[in-house]
Amino acid sequence: MDDQVEKPTAPQKACPICGKPQSEATRPFCSSRCRDVDLNRWLKGTYVIPGRDDEVDDVE
Repeated sequence: MDDQVEKPTAPQKACPICGKPQSEATRPFCSSRCRDVDLNRWLKGTYVIPGRDDEVDDVE
């Protein structure tokens, strides 16, 4: 029997920042630079999760 079985490989996805192939060490990004660019976008408020305007905070 064959001891070495090849596992099917998933298609390599692209980095969401620059489009280059992902690196296993910095997944889902291609490099630490792209990872830092994404973090900076979150911290600056570029990425926003939309909410409804009619939401009321429950303060009791």
